[in-house]
Amino acid sequence: MRFDLLALAAVASASTLMPNVLPLFVRNPYLSTWLGNARKAPWEDWPMFWTGSHLGFSVMASVPDSGKIYPLIGRPHDSLHHGHKLYNITFPEYLGSTFDASTTNLTYLLHGSSPDELVKITLSFLSPITPSSTLRQSIPAAYLTVIAEGCFDVTIYTDANGEWVSGNRANEIKWDLHEPKAPEESSEDATPIKTWKWSRQTEQHLTEYNDHAEWGTLHFTGPADAQHEAGTSGILRQHFAEKGYLRNQIDRDFRRIMQEEPVFAFAKTFKLAGESKKKGCSKTEDSVVFSFALIQDPVVQFASARGLTLMKPLWASHFASPDELVRYHYNDFKTASWLARNYSDSLARDAFESGSESYQDIAALSARQVLGATQFSGTPDDPIIFLKEISSNGNFQTVDVIFPAFPFFLYTNPKWLGYLLEPLLEHQLSGQYPNDYSMHDLGAHFPNATGHSDGNDEYMPVEECGNMLIMGLALANAFRYDTEPAFVQAAAPGHFASPIPSAKDWSHSVDNYGFDLHGYRDRKTDLQTTGSKAAEKWLTRSYSLWKQWTGYLVRESLIPHNQLCTDDFAGWLANQTNLALKGIIGIKAMSEIADIVGHEDEAKHYRKIAATYIDKWQEYGISRDQTHAKLAYTWYGSWTTIYNLYADSLLCFHVSSSSLSASPSTKDQHQDERRKRGFGRWFGSSAGDQKPIGGGGGGDRDDDDDDTTEKLFIPDKVYQMQSDWYSVVLQKYGLPLDSRHLYTKSDWEFFAAAVTGKKTRMEMLEAISLWVNETVTDRPLTDLYDTEGNGGYPGIYFMARPVVGGHFAFLALERACGGKAVEALRFMDEESATKKVVDVEEALKADMLEAKQDGWVGDL
Repeated sequence: MRFDLLALAAVASASTLMPNVLPLFVRNPYLSTWLGNARKAPWEDWPMFWTGSHLGFSVMASVPDSGKIYPLIGRPHDSLHHGHKLYNITFPEYLGSTFDASTTNLTYLLHGSSPDELVKITLSFLSPITPSSTLRQSIPAAYLTVIAEGCFDVTIYTDANGEWVSGNRANEIKWDLHEPKAPEESSEDATPIKTWKWSRQTEQHLTEYNDHAEWGTLHFTGPADAQHEAGTSGILRQHFAEKGYLRNQIDRDFRRIMQEEPVFAFAKTFKLAGESKKKGCSKTEDSVVFSFALIQDPVVQFASARGLTLMKPLWASHFASPDELVRYHYNDFKTASWLARNYSDSLARDAFESGSESYQDIAALSARQVLGATQFSGTPDDPIIFLKEISSNGNFQTVDVIFPAFPFFLYTNPKWLGYLLEPLLEHQLSGQYPNDYSMHDLGAHFPNATGHSDGNDEYMPVEECGNMLIMGLALANAFRYDTEPAFVQAAAPGHFASPIPSAKDWSHSVDNYGFDLHGYRDRKTDLQTTGSKAAEKWLTRSYSLWKQWTGYLVRESLIPHNQLCTDDFAGWLANQTNLALKGIIGIKAMSEIADIVGHEDEAKHYRKIAATYIDKWQEYGISRDQTHAKLAYTWYGSWTTIYNLYADSLLCFHVSSSSLSASPSTKDQHQDERRKRGFGRWFGSSAGDQKPIGGGGGGDRDDDDDDTTEKLFIPDKVYQMQSDWYSVVLQKYGLPLDSRHLYTKSDWEFFAAAVTGKKTRMEMLEAISLWVNETVTDRPLTDLYDTEGNGGYPGIYFMARPVVGGHFAFLALERACGGKAVEALRFMDEESATKKVVDVEEALKADMLEAKQDGWVGDL
């Protein structure tokens, strides 16, 4: 593939942060390859699976004129001999890594025989995020582009081993090389390809070994003109180092993964020298694209309304075979790159305007990790996204893992949030779950969503009911106000995309080029709808569940009995202040849901209950001196991060109805004005060009009289109180979760920071950015870490979890309520200059003393 594709290779701009682990190929829980020790040279260790286990993948460069062999990634040089007479192992000059939301680039300099003879090599790893094309996002494949710029010839070698298809090195694997003929209808621009395929000799469907899938076939694809060879790793690498080429041979002695370790290799030569030897160094450019796809069918089993079902991958609705998919994906590189770059650029701009370059990097680093926990299934008319609770316990479709991740989906593509909630709603509507509260998950371990017909899933009843109601209303608001950002509706330039060779007409949902049609599709009529009608239809179908869960919250949320919240590692606790707040906001959300579907009396009923409860919550949950929220109602001298306050703002409950009732023209003027103000909408003036997420008014009033005076659901003073408190309890690397420990959760830090004043937000962001740069954690981005010491794991090892979608809390909130949600919090910026500094120790002592004097003992 020629170098004119370089502009579309999503070459990431300079990154300001230096995380310890970077994503390489990250598409789902099983195609998840990372660069560990990323602050060091990439040839110092092998790439790794998200668990930290090694994956056999390497790249080397050979310079025939000098006999130098340069390891670029992995440790292929372990198979070579130092002091060999035919080659010289040489380490390149490593220029470092850069990354954006879809791409990680590793760049090197190879030195020639004179100082001005250089070749720059870039390994560009692209796992494209394509919000406007759910089909493309569903493809379990990623790209590696090798880009060479310089003035002497260089040959690139790359190989991979059987660890990609099993977590047990003792398993036997089989392999083959597929060299397809180009179909007659293929585009003139289509590149002929060849593909290595390997899998376990005997696959075990829907099983894992150390979190690796034990079923599926790895497809490693390169251009047809690349050299290939399969054989023992040491022999292949030694031959390449000595000769500079591969022999187009296949060792067909199938064996165990590490038995004379079989690897599958490609080599490609870049002829960069040309006439430069005569005329001096004149830079030439060239590139090659490889792709990695892990093909699994089925992807999961799911206890759907029709019973336990083997679920096919979403891509299978369009492509008749994996070979057809791989060929299309490889030749779709231009389109996928363009779409990924469009999203990455939009995210970079929005995140920078929302905070800083550091926040831009944190959001970019988080994006692939969120989607790396997903599997896309269903059909184009009824897509489903399945999600694995990676690393913590492997649960399937965990509600309180989707909840911290959901700001990412609201920002990136709100419909994807609906696809995540769909299996939970379908399963519970079918009557397979016996409890009257929301289930915790669809199955004890991914990929088996067999449900909990005995009702014995992890016990978080208030947590999960509140989560579902909050997410349900947030999605309905996205439908109501048609909030899809521009990149959700972006289609690549027409000359890029090729038509999808689908055997069935899916024109209700996608166009001929695989781009999503705009709007919500009604499951009964097949009609595309947007706006309030779409919200009403979506909520109505599951209204019985929303009402059932709200009934539980009415009974149980004001004073929660002894139970777990989402932070289950912290243990059981009664009267949790933050948990109660979530439940009460859930009841308030139900009042809006009832309004949307036309049940006005029920809306009024729930609104009154929520108003009563929130007043009681302030009485029970806030310290006597009004300086902070307590961890639990009767835990005096404690404090907590009330990250659930975020939902109050996101759902527009902190915005008055009169403010939200502005005419469309007024809203348009508001958005135009924000665009004119420039950068820094979160940490200074406001700006932005995203469409807003709207919602119902936050004001509560007595519907039984003529008093139209409104009051905010949660008053300003609670927001200001917590913003001030967070500032004074902040530690070196962030805000501790509560007063019991110094550890924190990064997702909840961003939820909390999104609803604080400017000064506190900046302090929190700076602390988290420092942690990203300095933490010793050695796995994909953890969300649970110590805020002091070396920023390491607190004895609990969370890694690669999709909850880092909570890092998008700023971005989702900025679009909420017609842009009014952020504006409603500006008062904290105005008051921060004159605020009184809280003495934490004195405040906690005072709370305990007053409680003792008043005789408070035991539970409420």
